[in-house]
Amino acid sequence: MFDEREKIALFIDGANLYATAKSLGFDVDYKRLLQEFQTKGYLLRAYYYTALAEDQEYSSIRPLIDWLDYNGYTVVTKPTKEFVDSSGRRKVKGNMDIELAVNAMEMAEAVDHLVLFSGDGDFRSVVEAIQRKGRKVTVVSTLSTQPPMIADELRRQADNFVDLITLRDKLGRDPAERPSRQAERTAPTDRFEDEFEDEEL
Repeated sequence: MFDEREKIALFIDGANLYATAKSLGFDVDYKRLLQEFQTKGYLLRAYYYTALAEDQEYSSIRPLIDWLDYNGYTVVTKPTKEFVDSSGRRKVKGNMDIELAVNAMEMAEAVDHLVLFSGDGDFRSVVEAIQRKGRKVTVVSTLSTQPPMIADELRRQADNFVDLITLRDKLGRDPAERPSRQAERTAPTDRFEDEFEDEEL
């Protein structure tokens, strides 16, 4: 699946990976994630995409963003947008698909193998376009939940599919192992991520 001579780039849909790992009952250790893929080839870039609620005095995801920024990830953010749906419920929208797709197309010129951490079916056409450039694409998500977190059309299009549950021992930590100071931040993060429920996974 991986060749150590390959140049690799990671593209992480932050909200999607968070939801997938949460559904499998573990937290992603981003330091270990980077180390794992550094052993698989020459890791050129690791992109992490997330929307931020900029009007909040304290964003629960900010400590993670800052840590990623200083520890080998290229973080791409944009402000969330608030709206009220037809039933009068307040929703927060923060879709990063376009940013991820544009970066992936640009990086396809410089790398051999792109790894997409998302199950979003909207990425199928981007994966296909990258493959036409002669690049391999691996998709990381899961079939181990009901319903599966990965869209069938994306899984079929990818050259390789890796079920996140098979990486749990290498990349994961039990949510109960969180440091006590992080435990305080967990609840707001969960609420923030849950507001993305209107997004298709």
